[in-house]
Order: sequence, then C-alpha cells, then structure tokens
Amino acid sequence: MGLVNADLKLSNPARDIQPLYVRSLVDTGAMNLCVPEHVAVQLGLEELYKREVTNADGSTHLVPYVGPIAIEFENRGCVTGALVLGDEVLLGVVPMEDMDVLVSPTTQTLIVNPANPNIARAVVKAAR
Repeated sequence: MGLVNADLKLSNPARDIQPLYVRSLVDTGAMNLCVPEHVAVQLGLEELYKREVTNADGSTHLVPYVGPIAIEFENRGCVTGALVLGDEVLLGVVPMEDMDVLVSPTTQTLIVNPANPNIARAVVKAAR
C-alpha cells in the first residue's frame, strides 16, 4: 500500500487561536500525533514533557511533547498531545483509535469507520 494522507483541522482548545488546516501523513505504524515545530508555535502549544524517541536507525533523542491539541476529521474529533518532530504532520494510531477512523486499503484514504458512521465508538470494559 502506498502513502495515505488526510486533511485535518488542528486547534488548541486552551487558547483562542485560529485553527490550522493541514494535510497529514497517516501512519498505522506510528503511535502518536507528530507535528513540526512551526505548527506547535502557530497553535501556541505548551511543552508538557520531554519524550525520548527512537529513530529507524536506532538512535534516540529527546523531543518536546506538547498539548493540548484538538484534531478533527470529518465528523470525528479528539484531544491529545503531540510529539514535536519532523517536517510534516503525522497521524498515528492512538488518535485514530480515539476518533474511530481507519485506513481503507481499497482507496488508500483515511475514512470514518463504516460500522459507526454517525458517532465514534469506543470499546470499554467495566467490572460489575
């Protein structure tokens, strides 16, 4: 399967700043949302923590973890944190699961889960 991209709306729910509309890379092999530094600055995102990341070559380094950041795609949304690295927005599986969206291998696009088209569904287990 080739590269999958999606149009997202990113905003900072903690500040009254204009949202950004971005084209993101969708990566089912990545866990987190990653944003370039210029996106974090434009949204006024504050550094919450440092996170150690491991590159494909095995090297590690510290990057800022910022938030809160709201993500919207079609009729879905979530609030999360983001790693600040790279030169483009990258959508990983944690926010994808939170929004109940998935990659369609047929169309190579990000889509709302067809089993739950009107509202995101989450699986939770509770002890009785």
